[in-house]
Amino acid sequence: MASIGGTARLSARLVSRYAPKCAARRGFHVSARDEAAQNFSMPALSPTMTEGNIANWKLKEGESFSAGDVLLEIETDKATMDVEAQDDGILVKVMQGEGTKGVKVGQRIAVTAEAGDDINSLEIPQEEASASAGESAKQEAPKAQEETKETPQSSTQSSAFSKPASDGSGTANAAQKQGGTQGGKAQKQTYPLYPSVEHLLHQNGMTKDDADKIPASGPKGRLLKGDVLAYLGRVQKDYPAQSSARLEKLSHLDLSNIQLAKPAPKPEAPKEATKAPEPELPKETEVAVPVSLSAVIATQKRVQDTLGIFLPLSTFIARASELANEDLPLSKDRKPTADDLFNSVLGLDQVAKSSRGQYVPQVTGLGPMPLAAPGKSTKKPDIIDMLAPKKATKPKPSVRPGAIGVTTGDNVFSVTAKSGDEARANEYLARIKLALEKEPGRLVL
Repeated sequence: MASIGGTARLSARLVSRYAPKCAARRGFHVSARDEAAQNFSMPALSPTMTEGNIANWKLKEGESFSAGDVLLEIETDKATMDVEAQDDGILVKVMQGEGTKGVKVGQRIAVTAEAGDDINSLEIPQEEASASAGESAKQEAPKAQEETKETPQSSTQSSAFSKPASDGSGTANAAQKQGGTQGGKAQKQTYPLYPSVEHLLHQNGMTKDDADKIPASGPKGRLLKGDVLAYLGRVQKDYPAQSSARLEKLSHLDLSNIQLAKPAPKPEAPKEATKAPEPELPKETEVAVPVSLSAVIATQKRVQDTLGIFLPLSTFIARASELANEDLPLSKDRKPTADDLFNSVLGLDQVAKSSRGQYVPQVTGLGPMPLAAPGKSTKKPDIIDMLAPKKATKPKPSVRPGAIGVTTGDNVFSVTAKSGDEARANEYLARIKLALEKEPGRLVL
């Protein structure tokens, strides 16, 4: 039993050592190591690469190469790139010589063999039928392995790749019978296919030639995923045409419904502001009465002789005016005050029946009144007048202060009253006349 367990452990170790090598070699080879030549196809050096040009071969037929050696140079529309060997081997035959242009991705360009194989006894395999059907061998190999689940031999790989192609042709024929034109036009696709389109074609086993037969509705004739679905009958036939028409319509700005804006109306000239009617000024009436100042002048003299105080006539007139303005009848234009309104609401009998006046009398017929003693002569003395004998001069009669221009007759006292206040003004003048003519002594106190 111990020997059997040791043998099992040894076998497990050998298998674990050999398995990674086999897995690594399977990743780089199309077929198993079985004394058979393999086709070397044009590799896809970029996701968008569809074809390339062979610039030159670094090896000749029959020469061996090691992993990492440059086999050839390939030119694309973007750059020139080297193709390195992934494993040791022998270049059996060159199928596409130097200078060959337009070699499709997946097309056979050479035949290689494993290192140590006798190339003279090897049979050159035929080109795989699926080499020109797919865009990339990397996309076709996993699908072939999933569908067939066979060993990676050259013959089985070829049959696995050719089967989807045959199925694809049947699917394409069925779709061609079901669908017609979807509003586009079938044309050769000069641009690289979209990844979604390429994946959909590969799922349905369709080739690049089948894609050229599908009406394309994309921009500049490019094939869209909807075109393939309509071609296969999975969507409505007119869907690509409707989508293309909608995109075409939205790609241009529609200016057909734009209308020119009407010019803005010119602003009207500002109308002249109507002048507000001027309020009518209340009419005024001049009320005048004659007043004699003889009694005032007599009182003025007695005060000066008795007390030695000179009172001008203006003082008598001002005091008489102040007494006359007290308790005058109410004016017709007078409005009730806040106190009057409050008292009327309370029912109190305190509404004023008189008010103080603001009259100032205008006196005419009154001469200028000296406010001080007569001034001295401003004439400078002359030397001749001083030396000459003085002449006897009569004394000038003294003039009583305040008597200049005033007669014992009537003087006119007048005030201006608003319309309707004539009675109020007459009452004022009557009072001032009484004070100046009958009671001038009252004005001194």
